[in-house]
Amino acid sequence: MYASTFERVGVEPFGEPAELWAALDGPPDHDDWIGYIGAGFARLAAQYGRTAVDPLALATALDSIADDTAVELVPGATAALDRAAAIGPVGLVTNGPRERQRAKLDALDVGHRFDVTVYAADLPRRKPHAVPFERALDELDVPRDRIVYVGNSLEYDVAGAQNAGLAAAWLRRREDGPDPYAPDYVLDSLADLPAVLCER
Repeated sequence: MYASTFERVGVEPFGEPAELWAALDGPPDHDDWIGYIGAGFARLAAQYGRTAVDPLALATALDSIADDTAVELVPGATAALDRAAAIGPVGLVTNGPRERQRAKLDALDVGHRFDVTVYAADLPRRKPHAVPFERALDELDVPRDRIVYVGNSLEYDVAGAQNAGLAAAWLRRREDGPDPYAPDYVLDSLADLPAVLCER
């Protein structure tokens, strides 16, 4: 897909997909997806000394061939969902728009496993604002002190959940620590989640 992006624009490829993702600043801006990806291409072009490259054209080409169904579950996700559902209602809060995220959920065949799904990109405020969490809470009708929110972003998941008065479990992807944030739980894998749920 990465190479095809350059082919569509007629530009000699530079960089690798991992370098593009590393060049992106923060989480996706769903209000300006093309601008968000374009900024990453601009930074990458500068790193490779490429001039006269149209980063927005590259971002548009990448978006046109992106496959939202090319996703896979994090290891342990199915067991974690099973355990959570055995305890009570399960909700999903995502900053992505319904159109893109629904395609991912359908491809993974897990959409039906959530009692509530909130697409924060379609709301006035996204995570880390409390608004999307409050929407989920209204629909779940579960006391806050009985809920633990699980996410892999300290800046958006942990901060957002805690702003809404919820316990936050951070799914660590690397060896770094959570400082300066203070998640209530740190998970090295979703296999750690059942023990956390038992505490609630």
